[in-house]
Amino acid sequence: MHTSIVPLTLAASWLAFGCGASLPVPTQHLAEAEAAERSAVELGAASQPNAQLHLTLARDQMTLANAAVKEGNNGRADALAQRATSDAELAIALTRDQSAKTGAQKAADQSNAQ
Repeated sequence: MHTSIVPLTLAASWLAFGCGASLPVPTQHLAEAEAAERSAVELGAASQPNAQLHLTLARDQMTLANAAVKEGNNGRADALAQRATSDAELAIALTRDQSAKTGAQKAADQSNAQ
């Protein structure tokens, strides 16, 4: 009985190890993160203090994600790419929010001046 458990345990561990090593490169998530970062830059996130922090975080996480891909750690790369996308999208939202507040303040000032 004991001898039949050992091969089964070894087979299960090889299967688990093999599945963990075969994650594909997260090309879709990397592309989404790059697109979100590019959009944040185009909207002016680099000039908004609150958004600038999240833009920097997104860039740092993209750098780490690309390094993880080169090391073959695709699971980590995927997680970092998703975090980069989230930070870039937050930078976009903060930039739009600030632009809306600035526009509303200008409209209020013009209305009060008349």
